[in-house]
Amino acid sequence: MKKIIELKNITKSFDGVPVLQNVNLDIYDNEFITLLGPSGCGKTTMLRVIGGFESVSSGKIYFNQKVINDVPP
Repeated sequence: MKKIIELKNITKSFDGVPVLQNVNLDIYDNEFITLLGPSGCGKTTMLRVIGGFESVSSGKIYFNQKVINDVPP
């Protein structure tokens, strides 16, 4: 299967407080995924990073093997 979205070592901090730390995730074509966890664990932040609504502190986001870190939503 083909990778559609790939997160490599994603880190996101707000005011020096890390919310996402070295997250790696591969999402493949025709794959259904869910994010599950307690309040405040970074689910919404991860979705906002993938959608381009938040910038990452470090790491790379790929869509169809192209880096999209600086692509607007």
